Amino acid sequence: MAYAELYCQSYFSFLHGASSPEELVRAAAALGYSALAITDECSVAGVVRAYRVIRDQALPLKLVVGSMMRLNDLQLVLLCPTRAAYAELCRVITAARRRGEKGTYQLAEWDLMALRHCLVLWLPTGSAQDYHWGEWLVKHHATRLWLGVLRQLRSGEHHYLAQCEALSRQFSLPMVACTGALMHHPERLPLQHTLTAIRLNHPVSEVTGALLVNAERALRSQEKLAKLYPNALLKETQTLAARCEFCLSTLRYEYPEEVVPEGVSAMAWLRHLVHQGQQLRFPEGVPSSIQATIDKELALIEELDYPYFFLTIYDVVQFAKERGILYQGRGSAANSVVCYCLEITAVDPRQIAVLFERFISRERNEPPDIDVDFEHERREEVIQYLYQKYGRERAALAATVICYRFKSAVRDVGKALGIAEPQLEYFIKNVNRRDRSQAWQSQLMALGLAAESLKGQQFIRLVNEIMGMPRHLSQHVGGFVISRGPLYELVPVENAAMAERTVIQWDKDDLETLKLMKVDVLALGMLSAIRKAFAMVQAHTGRSLSIAEITRKQDDAEVYAMIQRADTVGVFQIESRAQMSMLPRLRPANYYDLVIQIAIVRPGPIQGDMVHPFLLRRDGKEPVSYPSEGVKAVLARTMGVPIFQEQVIKLAMVAAGFSGGEADRLRRAMASWQKNGELLQFKDKLLNGMRERGYSAEFAERIFAQICGFGEYGFPESHSASFAVLAYVSAWLKYHYPEIFYCAILNSLPMGFYSAAQLVQDAKRHGLQVLPVCVEASEVDHSVVKTAQGNALRLGLRLIKGLSQQAAAHLVAKRPAAGFGSLSALRQAGVEPATLAKLASADALRGFGQDRYNTRWALLDNSVTLPLFSAQAQLLETVMPQPDEFATLHEDYATLGLSLGKHPVTLLDEAGVLPRFTRQQQLASKPHQSLVTVVGLVTGKQAPGTAGGVTFFTLEDDTGNINVIVWAGTARAQQQPYLSARLLEIKGIVEREGEVIHVIAGRLNDLSPLLQRLKPQSREFH
Repeated sequence: MAYAELYCQSYFSFLHGASSPEELVRAAAALGYSALAITDECSVAGVVRAYRVIRDQALPLKLVVGSMMRLNDLQLVLLCPTRAAYAELCRVITAARRRGEKGTYQLAEWDLMALRHCLVLWLPTGSAQDYHWGEWLVKHHATRLWLGVLRQLRSGEHHYLAQCEALSRQFSLPMVACTGALMHHPERLPLQHTLTAIRLNHPVSEVTGALLVNAERALRSQEKLAKLYPNALLKETQTLAARCEFCLSTLRYEYPEEVVPEGVSAMAWLRHLVHQGQQLRFPEGVPSSIQATIDKELALIEELDYPYFFLTIYDVVQFAKERGILYQGRGSAANSVVCYCLEITAVDPRQIAVLFERFISRERNEPPDIDVDFEHERREEVIQYLYQKYGRERAALAATVICYRFKSAVRDVGKALGIAEPQLEYFIKNVNRRDRSQAWQSQLMALGLAAESLKGQQFIRLVNEIMGMPRHLSQHVGGFVISRGPLYELVPVENAAMAERTVIQWDKDDLETLKLMKVDVLALGMLSAIRKAFAMVQAHTGRSLSIAEITRKQDDAEVYAMIQRADTVGVFQIESRAQMSMLPRLRPANYYDLVIQIAIVRPGPIQGDMVHPFLLRRDGKEPVSYPSEGVKAVLARTMGVPIFQEQVIKLAMVAAGFSGGEADRLRRAMASWQKNGELLQFKDKLLNGMRERGYSAEFAERIFAQICGFGEYGFPESHSASFAVLAYVSAWLKYHYPEIFYCAILNSLPMGFYSAAQLVQDAKRHGLQVLPVCVEASEVDHSVVKTAQGNALRLGLRLIKGLSQQAAAHLVAKRPAAGFGSLSALRQAGVEPATLAKLASADALRGFGQDRYNTRWALLDNSVTLPLFSAQAQLLETVMPQPDEFATLHEDYATLGLSLGKHPVTLLDEAGVLPRFTRQQQLASKPHQSLVTVVGLVTGKQAPGTAGGVTFFTLEDDTGNINVIVWAGTARAQQQPYLSARLLEIKGIVEREGEVIHVIAGRLNDLSPLLQRLKPQSREFH
């Protein structure tokens, strides 16, 4: 007798379910079930994942969509027989979730009374209240009501079973068997116990009464079920499952209609706007080749019925344009000529005519790919515009599933097992996750975890199992779903943690699975910086700039010469140490070189061993060859080496014969294979397909290795093309308007790789005059001012730690044209004592004639606030001792995060406490492979996901930045200085390759104690 499980919770019933939807459906199919209902609590967050596995793996299993809900002591499972029932369920979940705070729900009786389509599975508790609820449910849902019977083999279960039978007779309800599964296999019971302890915030040993007493809440074999339930109850599961005909594949997305004027078709309106944009983008006339591309793109948009999507994006960017919010579109569709004419992107198609064979994938049946980046400081205006235009009922953000990672897994599992928190923090602090050659399990044992003990074994197993499991839903960084009708009829909507935000219960992968559209409204700090730079150029020179104008100019050779020297601190995308080390080798000289540069310094090409072959072929040291014309068509523009994600996907179609659907599944597997290893399922098909088409086994294996290298790290060409525009524009600004460039970047922090201190040091190395924060001259933001020596960068009040934006703005508004002139004038202007103290500590009152120490001493004298002394303009004479340079440096970093005085390395060297060392400027004179000692502040660590486990350190001395490579073995042997040093002495070997200079670290010595309390913070990226 076939069986259908109608009550099953995945790990999207957070901290209840212990198995993924994918594991549950695979296990159900293996057990021979005919159907499985995924019924997470007040949620449908897991159903799409279950649907995708059943569809892609052709499992002989029917998926039933439903949800379990609680109202006081009433527990129900609602199942969806039809599309109308599904819309009803989503509406109920939305209403309950919107009433509660994030992560909770409040179900009301009215929600259940209003049900007209859902099938209702009632789960009695065995209490006296069951009779009340039985009467209530029969009154409202008599024809769609079943009584679910759970056999959990608990003590006293015969009383519960007797009550179920009595309720069934009294209310004439059919009984049906159900498991209430929380696990796909009994071996997950320890994990389920751990999740329960985490949920209750107590160790497992203290919550034994709340734990499952056995593993009967796992999916069970049909043989076991036949022994537990009468045949009639098992047969009834089939009856219910047969009534549930709804399938997620029937969901259809309908675009909002507001973006099209009444009486005009969407396609006609799109053609009109494109024609209008052509006149703006091509004032001298549209070249015939470009016009042919436009006609082809519009025909494809019409064929695939995507005009509303492009019009929706156009509406959003026009709002941003009207508000003066800088933006830039990216993605394969964004880099079309149509999007250039619609002003969605500034990428000139004449620069990328050879880039794209298509901008919408007809053969892979993919929706258009357009992400729009907006200024990070003003994106909220765009988000609120969407909410206001479409309403909360029709617009919401996609979800992001927040999963357990190593640190959170160690903390939560450790607490559940009763391990002391100090020991857990010790583990977390000292495990080097950058070291991919030594497993964290081995490192924990080396740190003192007793792996031979039962608790130690449980800890390692449970941490391993819980990593990657969802912890809660959060909001996507900017993926909006907008619908024509109420969104809650398509997917439930719930409150986000942030006020004025709502999110749906599906993430971007779920939306992609169901081919549902989302509009990506993303935030990018560089756009804020560029907009501010453009405004300053206009104010200081009268010149009006735009991204499109700069990109329409021919490639500026001087700008590219600066890029080739790796003089790119602050420049978008090519400012990291890994990028800087590649720039002098790749030597980008035009826009498309920059596109490749951005994409090639990624773990995908590095792990796939594509970087060196490309450089050799580019330099003419290795011949460029192709095994077939088909492969040549895919790889010709990158010299036969796959650099971009699109090329890898296309190779699978051209060389291995993948269909569009198979290529789409390959792309998904690439995106997640580090988590689940799904990519290996395609190995045989890829290798066999290439061999059948005449490619050598060596070529086939190399291509598969490259595909694996791209797993989770591949970078699309379309995105790189858009980023290259911003990289070039920011580099152009740095070269032509350096003081404005640094000012704009500083005013847009936090963003990028570098702190304010590093940016100021770089500005000074470029010969820029940097003026200190001054209450008489500084604005709230940093500013460019004219001095006798030319333009200078004046640091702003925003730099002072603890000084609010409001207090800084008040101070500037009250400042007379001639300045305050005295401390008493500041007091009379209503500046708060706390603000005065912060200004004094930051040495922003030095313009009154005294240093920070004497000024703070004067602030302690309250007599000047009395009427008799209110006119006193000068600070009292004091005999405060003059502070040394170390104390001043410490105060600068403590109050501003940077210092315009001597560099810490200079001071330490002058004090004679540093060993003999080579400065950054002296490295150029050192021969290749020579021994060297360098000393510097650790200002950055970057650990790309490369197989060798290399970490790029940035050491800053008083002459510049030193690039240091630390191999995994070196890091492992000297873990303490590697992980925690702020001032490092490194003994190593100079490596030179062309203009690139690295120091390969050998010995790491932690000199941090020399800094005492002075600790400039590093920026760590891993």
